[in-house]
Amino acid sequence: MSLKKIVVLTGAGVSAESGLSTFRDAGGLWEGHDVYEVASPQGWNKDPEVVLRFYNERRRQLENVQPNAAHFAIAKLQEKYDVSVITQNVDNLHERAGSKNILHLHGELTKAKSTLPPYNVYDIGYADINPGDICEKGGQLRPNIVWFGEPVPLITDAATIAGSADIFIVVGTSLVVYPAASLIDYVKRDALKYIIDPNKPDINSYHKNLEFITEKATVGTVPLVEKLLSI
Repeated sequence: MSLKKIVVLTGAGVSAESGLSTFRDAGGLWEGHDVYEVASPQGWNKDPEVVLRFYNERRRQLENVQPNAAHFAIAKLQEKYDVSVITQNVDNLHERAGSKNILHLHGELTKAKSTLPPYNVYDIGYADINPGDICEKGGQLRPNIVWFGEPVPLITDAATIAGSADIFIVVGTSLVVYPAASLIDYVKRDALKYIIDPNKPDINSYHKNLEFITEKATVGTVPLVEKLLSI
C-alpha cells in the first residue's frame, strides 16, 4: 500500500518564529533602502554592493538561528506519509529540521548564481559574496534568489507537486503573493486542506474539505501533525 501524499506550502510565518525577519518587516525598509532596491534586478543594476551586503547579513543571521517546532513537526510527517515541502522561504531551516523533499520556489540563501549564461549555481554555505567574486566565465556572482520582477522557474514543478496531494497544508503564508498563492488551486478538490495562519486568507469557495487554523505556525502545526500521525 502506497503512502498518502502530503504537500506542505510554507511562507515567511514559519521562519519568523525562529527569529528570521521577513522582507516586509520594518515597513519594507532595510537601513533606509526600500526592499525593492535590494531584491530586484533594477536594484542590482543600480548598486550591486548594497544588494550583496544585504544578503550577506541575511546569511550571517541564518547561521545563528535554529529550526523551530513547526519545522520539526513538518519533518516528523515523513514517519507515516510521502511528504513534499514547497517553500517560499530562502532559508535552510526545513533541511536542518530533517525534511528531505524540498522545493525552494524563491531560491536559496546559501547558494550563489552566476550572472552569465549558463547561470551556474554554487553552494556557498554561510560565506559572503563580495564584489569581484566571479564564475568560471568571469561573471560576478549574485545571490541565488528570485527577485521581484523575475520569473519563478520552479512554479510549474510546484503546481505538479500540489496536484499530487491527498492532504495539502499551508503554513505561515497569507496566500497573497503570486504565483505561489495560486498553488492551492492546483490541489484536487476533494483533498484535505489545512491553512495555518493568524490571518484567515480569502480562499475560493469551491474548495472542499478546507479547515482554517488561525494560529501562528508553531501553535497550529504541532497539534495538526500529531493528529495526522495518529490516524
